[in-house]
Amino acid sequence: MHLILGATGHIGSALAKNLLQHGEPVTVIIRNEKKAIEWQQTGAKVAIADVLDTDKLKDIFKQGKKLFLLNPPAPPHTDTVMEERRTLYAILKALENSGIEKVVAESTYGAQPGDGIGDLGVLYEMEQALKTMNIPHSIIRGAYYMSNWDRSLATARKEQKIYTLYPIGFKLPMVAPKDIAKVAARLMMRPVEQRGLYYVEGPEFYSAADVADACAKALGTPVTAITTPKDQWQRTLESAGFSPKAAASMAAMTDLTLNDPFNTESPIKGTTTIEEYISDLSTPSAERPLLQARSQSLAQ
Repeated sequence: MHLILGATGHIGSALAKNLLQHGEPVTVIIRNEKKAIEWQQTGAKVAIADVLDTDKLKDIFKQGKKLFLLNPPAPPHTDTVMEERRTLYAILKALENSGIEKVVAESTYGAQPGDGIGDLGVLYEMEQALKTMNIPHSIIRGAYYMSNWDRSLATARKEQKIYTLYPIGFKLPMVAPKDIAKVAARLMMRPVEQRGLYYVEGPEFYSAADVADACAKALGTPVTAITTPKDQWQRTLESAGFSPKAAASMAAMTDLTLNDPFNTESPIKGTTTIEEYISDLSTPSAERPLLQARSQSLAQ
């Protein structure tokens, strides 16, 4: 049985559906009971749990053999680093003596030790903690999620503008969540003993200017990318609803990303281009609120 943490997000939902299409048994672990019927209709089993309820989570883990671990993103109005550490260590505690035979964990490009650097630090802690556990595991380091641009489509429609903290022409590795899910599915279905670190990115690097062009093509109207100067990052993020600590973490992640050489070890290349992603997103059924996606500087 495959257990999926984060099944209501972009990657987890695509992963669960991918495994089901391969005839694999899947249990999705969700917090919102209202979504249970929808998942049951796909053929998945459903377990309801708050990840902070370690005892209940361990009971669920005992029912499966392989776990997809995606630490849930904290709401930006909170101290995101503190909240994401709380959920991460609750999940890790539930894993102890749970009988899980393999973990596939979602991490991020740029994961590194450090405090106050958001996902880059928290997910590095996850990677290191898994190394100390006697459970075979694979780590996926995903590039910048294309889904982080989801909310930009609304401003592109309304204002013919999208907004970014990056310089307009700064190109970085991006990836569609469904391409990460395909890699995750392959790793979940491989033998328990197979482990490793896998980088996943899209077919090429993209900039905010490229995203603006993709929005313009999808909407049939000119769209301009607007960058926020570094000295305004904190204030801009707070005005968008980030707590001061969350804004500081996002600013720190962004700064680190701007200085990252993106040297990765034989990355797996997804096939979804930014044009294809934005085109799919532009249909009403495809749009998703920004806060359902993890806020990344480069990753996750």
